[in-house]
Amino acid sequence: MSSANPTASTESEGSLRLVLLEDDDLLREHVLAPKLRRFGFEVRTSGSMAEMSEVIGKMVPDIVILDIGLPDSDGFEVARGLRARSPGLGIVMLTGRSESVDRIRGLTEGADAYLAKPVEIDVLVATLHSVARRLKPHAPDIAGTWRLSSDNWILVSPLGGRVTLTKTERLLLEELMRRLNQVVSREVLIGVLADDVLAFDPHRLDSMIHRLRRKVLATLGIPLPLDAVHGAGYLLAA
Repeated sequence: MSSANPTASTESEGSLRLVLLEDDDLLREHVLAPKLRRFGFEVRTSGSMAEMSEVIGKMVPDIVILDIGLPDSDGFEVARGLRARSPGLGIVMLTGRSESVDRIRGLTEGADAYLAKPVEIDVLVATLHSVARRLKPHAPDIAGTWRLSSDNWILVSPLGGRVTLTKTERLLLEELMRRLNQVVSREVLIGVLADDVLAFDPHRLDSMIHRLRRKVLATLGIPLPLDAVHGAGYLLAA
């Protein structure tokens, strides 16, 4: 059995639950699954239709990511069967077959999205969140301020722009959002990020925040109003 078994410490309440059905062991276990977990997804893996059925029997996923070429089934048939049994399930096809006829067939058979390999992880993550939003619509975000989406995995700008977050970025922003317009000490933020605060290099916090601000600016074209307060900590302005 090749399904992953992440510990509770790596899974967050409210994380999207994924089943990754891919027969390439290297791609599945050493590329896609680890990267998706770093973005906060709860991931179970399987290399065949039989394994996937066993995994789904233990955890009901929000989205299934599946290849077309499988050792014991056909991805199109799998998608059709999943859609018939679970209308609310998200299905994302991730395959090396990029011809239009395959893409059309995949979407017709029940896939919510069809991506061709190789795919950039940011594109895959954005697609997964897009599928989740369509399947589970929620109340519109309140405009006019920086905020987190309902699942806390997307930063939303006052104008509605969106930035997908990593697990670390999510933890930082959850704490900062709880204290909007207040200075949050470096010690508090480090405590959010690290189990052992004494072993945590404080310079890592500065680097993380620098990368986050640069990422937001590059993605949205506007700066995140998160500033260092000398000798005190960081402040996120509403």
